Order: sequence, then structure tokens, then C-alpha cells
Amino acid sequence: MRIDEALVRELLDAPSNDTVVVLLKGRAQVVEQADLGSEQYRGAAVLISRAELVERMGTPSPAEADVARLSAALQDAADKLGA
Repeated sequence: MRIDEALVRELLDAPSNDTVVVLLKGRAQVVEQADLGSEQYRGAAVLISRAELVERMGTPSPAEADVARLSAALQDAADKLGA
């Protein structure tokens, strides 16, 4: 599983603050929080929501260096979860 800048950008570009990054079956995915109740996402662990990400970054349009740092931090968190 890889959490890279493209995944963070995908989350930032999502139209809804209820969009989340989930870890499921060794993959990180961007999905709508409302979809988490479906069979497809059973067992998924939510890593971060768009709203949390924007709050943490202080802007919905952070610099590339900030996106790179955040993706590395999220990758570290996912690794620690053992996902």
C-alpha cells in the first residue's frame, strides 16, 4: 500500500468534506464516507477525512512540499497500523 502525493491531492480535490482515505486489503483508497456502510468497504479503516486534512494543512490548496510531507506522515501512520 502506498500513500503518495497523488492520493493526497485526490482527497483535497474531492468535492465533499465527507470524503475519506481508507485502508482496505492492503490498499489506500479515496471514498465517500457514506459508502463505508456498503459491503464493498466492510472492514475499511478510515485514515483521514478531507475536512481533517484541510484543517491540518490550513488550506485546501497547499504547496507541493506540504503535500509531500503530509503524504509521508500518512504513510508512516498507515505503516504503524500494520495495514
